[in-house]
Amino acid sequence: MSTSATPDTYDLVVVGFGAAGLSAALSFAEATESHEVPTRIAVLERATREERGGATRWTGAFLRITQDRRLDTDWPEHMDRVSGGLADIEYCRTVERETPQTLSFVEKHGVEIAFEDFPLPHTFDGGTPSMVPPASPRGGGASIVEHLGSALENDARVEIRYETEALRLTTTEDGTVDGVVVRDAEGRTQRLRARSVILACGGFQGNTEMLTRYVGDRACDLPLIAPGIANNRGDALRMALELGADTAGQFDGIHAEPVDRRTQQADAVLYGFSTGIFVNSRLQRFFDEGRDTWDNTFEHVGYEIWRNQDQEAYWIADGKTLAIPGIMNSLLSDLPPEQADTLEGLAEKLGIDAEGLEKTVAEFNGAVGPGEFDPTRLDGKATVGIEPQKSNWATALDTPPFIGVPVTAAICFTYGGVRTDLDGRVVTPSGAAIPGLYAAGEATGLFYHAYPPATSVLRSLIFGRLAAAHAAARLSS
Repeated sequence: MSTSATPDTYDLVVVGFGAAGLSAALSFAEATESHEVPTRIAVLERATREERGGATRWTGAFLRITQDRRLDTDWPEHMDRVSGGLADIEYCRTVERETPQTLSFVEKHGVEIAFEDFPLPHTFDGGTPSMVPPASPRGGGASIVEHLGSALENDARVEIRYETEALRLTTTEDGTVDGVVVRDAEGRTQRLRARSVILACGGFQGNTEMLTRYVGDRACDLPLIAPGIANNRGDALRMALELGADTAGQFDGIHAEPVDRRTQQADAVLYGFSTGIFVNSRLQRFFDEGRDTWDNTFEHVGYEIWRNQDQEAYWIADGKTLAIPGIMNSLLSDLPPEQADTLEGLAEKLGIDAEGLEKTVAEFNGAVGPGEFDPTRLDGKATVGIEPQKSNWATALDTPPFIGVPVTAAICFTYGGVRTDLDGRVVTPSGAAIPGLYAAGEATGLFYHAYPPATSVLRSLIFGRLAAAHAAARLSS
């Protein structure tokens, strides 16, 4: 039965308007639509209506699914490998199990899942490098925000509170969560009573104090990959820890990506870097650009640029890269690469020392080993006698025009967060669930050492649904 009694009493309060929060609120609404007494749902969003959606609004939202619309069958084991056994493997298998019905859920609400051509191989389909087109919502994460958000707006049981931040959770004497204290745009506070609360407000990448505390020195140098994540202030973690919640994920770990630093466009990521080289401010190579497919290396090069290269690097390639069909689809900036007929001319456009660039390129070209260059597979064409080695796609940079992009590393999300069980319930270090409290999405910790990509939006949608299902079942308990 519904707990509705006063204007500030809800059956569910969801904190956050990204993929996890939208999925949770809408799933709860659907699960309770037959209740004789209409349920009441509040969704809290720090941003304005125009800027709603957090990180989800700005991401391209790759989905690590196969052509038959299932999760990459290798992903749970991949997570186990890269985390050194630290990742919650049952959580990962839950993501695998719930993927098909979650895709159906968002499609039912108008989100179109498309398989788009991409010019470089990836490992989203069974863990083996493949040119199978990767999937994503047509229109990116913004499609999720607008379609699921519109469904909530059209439901009379749902109240969306924009420009509202969650301050702290409230509990009964026995520790059951029974509401949340919020602050509105005028700075006034109010308690919202609730039968259940779902924390779905992201990590702490928008909070430089928490980033410095957990991630380390110079965390303040990390630009945000999109404006929406400025609202990811670590509220879920802060509020849950106050109640004795446990944590999961690597707290000094982040997902960072190499982005074009000439532009303010959100998500201006260089995915298609594998066939060129990176140099730092001293015009020295610092990374094996071909050690694996782009999806298994782009995060690592981003982290390296931030942690060890003073946030300054340059991607350099030549006409052979430009000749790859569709290559510009992998360079997401709104600005084309700088281009010149000579390395000297390119250096001038990039504002770097021409002699230093020419020297590094000459050394690289001289180390290129035999073999046929093939950007559609791990071609084994490597360098010899140079550090760092380039393990694949090592082809001489000698064909005009030469192209280049100045890059830096931007933070996408943090690894550390709240720990939950497989129903999305927030748990204590002993594993006991805190009654009435749930969390989903990037507010929850999962990743260690690496983020096997194209799963953040997917797991957010999935665990938003699972948390909502459990919270809906509590109404009759």
